[in-house]
Amino acid sequence: MRVFLRAFPALLRVGFAEAMAYRAEFLVWTLCTTMPLVMLAIWTAVARDAPVGMFTPSRFAAYYLGALIVRTVTGSWVVWEMNHEIRTGTLSLRLLRPIHPFLAYSAQHLAAIPLRGILALPVATIMLLSTGSGHVLTDPVQAIVLVVALLGAWLITFLAMTVIGTLGLFIDRSIAVFEVWLGAFMVLSGYLIPLDLLPPWVSTLAKWLPFRYMLGHPVEIMIGMTDRAQALAGCLVQWAWVGLFLLLSRATWHAGVRRFEAYGG
Repeated sequence: MRVFLRAFPALLRVGFAEAMAYRAEFLVWTLCTTMPLVMLAIWTAVARDAPVGMFTPSRFAAYYLGALIVRTVTGSWVVWEMNHEIRTGTLSLRLLRPIHPFLAYSAQHLAAIPLRGILALPVATIMLLSTGSGHVLTDPVQAIVLVVALLGAWLITFLAMTVIGTLGLFIDRSIAVFEVWLGAFMVLSGYLIPLDLLPPWVSTLAKWLPFRYMLGHPVEIMIGMTDRAQALAGCLVQWAWVGLFLLLSRATWHAGVRRFEAYGG
């Protein structure tokens, strides 16, 4: 850990330089997360004549623009890197370094967040101008909770991707597992449809699964759909998932590396 703390600033600089060097690829990746804008157009058209549940056109606009912001800031693509490095054998090079590969991956991905923030800022401005102040967070306490929720969302996403990426040490391509995970995320996180509009049993189930805390929970805080007690209770569940995925990530990695070394990389 002492080695990591000394090397972390350098790792952040390298990660930021890579994001700048591959900015075209980074922009393409970001543009691929624009599904909320498609759903925004659909649901605002549906709600034009009458509200859908608690959602008016302005609330739909706030929700989906908030979803775009959260997805942009908290997304992770480490599963693709891990699969590539496992298949090509370059993971061996990471194992020779004194820093755990997951810590190096985390620095690389955290360094890209400022660029994502630059892209998310115009979206936040559009949200403010198009929906008015009624759907913009003004409570300073909840603003702090939102930062905690965004960090938790990033950690769940990153740690889940490391678990799935590590499965590449056991099976040919763990990307197939990731595709199943992504399908569940689309439905149960609120990414495609707000959870309040799903059947009650699905909405209740989603409150206890990790997907909601990767997107829906911070979005609901961001646009004022929750009070302080609800936001804090949600963060407790969210960080319980962070702890669980941290343990699962460590256990999967240790078992996978032993297998990797046994077969000679």
